[in-house]
Amino acid sequence: MLSGSIQISGETLSSAEVKDICDSLRTNSVRLLSLRGCHISDRDFHRISRHVADCQSLAQLNLNLGVVSNINRVKQLAEALASNRSIHSLLYMMTNLWSRWGLNLDLLTQSLHGTPLTDSGLAVLNPVLSLHPSLISLDLGDCILGDEGMNLICGLLPPDGAKSGLKELTLSANPAVTVKGWARLAIAVAHSSQLRVLNLDYNPLGDHIAGMLAVAVASSRTLEVVDLEGTGLTNQSAQIFLDMVENYPTSIRTLILAENNISLELQQQISDLLSEGEEEEETENEGQEDAGRQKEIWIAQSNPESQAILVSTQLEDSLLAETEM
Repeated sequence: MLSGSIQISGETLSSAEVKDICDSLRTNSVRLLSLRGCHISDRDFHRISRHVADCQSLAQLNLNLGVVSNINRVKQLAEALASNRSIHSLLYMMTNLWSRWGLNLDLLTQSLHGTPLTDSGLAVLNPVLSLHPSLISLDLGDCILGDEGMNLICGLLPPDGAKSGLKELTLSANPAVTVKGWARLAIAVAHSSQLRVLNLDYNPLGDHIAGMLAVAVASSRTLEVVDLEGTGLTNQSAQIFLDMVENYPTSIRTLILAENNISLELQQQISDLLSEGEEEEETENEGQEDAGRQKEIWIAQSNPESQAILVSTQLEDSLLAETEM
């Protein structure tokens, strides 16, 4: 049976509707479950959580905007996440970017964005998130987090080579985090071997914190997108970022600086430099592909035995991959 989707927004769900949702989860016939801003009784939330734990088809789960509304629901969600081994991500905002980069979209997407999670709630979830074997994306925007929550999040960004960590992190609109919390995050980002997307929009960062983040961005070998929209920056921060992208090699492709007190001229200069870097990278990749094709042709023409060995090796790799699947 092909998996389908259930998407409901802003509704009060009856027990009969919840039963239909649970039946779909139980029969592994739902791939996307989105209950954004829905009102669900505690009993029905517990039923859904139990079936999420056992469902093997679920690829995207969205419980944002207040669905996980108390600490008991946080605990039930933690239990579900501990049992469901298919979970790859906890987010909902950047699916189009993942698709654009050709990354794996076979993800479970769960958003806690807009949930009054607080540091205490995150402490309940953290052991599950830390030990989960395939978590790559986390959306904790507008979750009333502070410095203690930031300490827990930094643990999900392990140093190079320690273990696989997050590829995307969203921390939008958590104004209670102080300079100390953001400094710890900057250090963790600088040493993270996986992170590609960092969304910090609508936090009161200011130029001082932005300067620390610029050092982290320059140090990261993987970070490609940073969203700093509406974070209280000025031309001072923009000048630092401009110097970074102009004079130092980085992986950054997109830097969002809208709704800050930054001149359009500086924003355009940064955007132009990032675009030039992306074009140069594409040209370099095309050149490497052409060189690879030329090398294969040269091997085939100059040494037929080498060609036979090459074909045999590819066949063995293919059979090995099918066996592992």
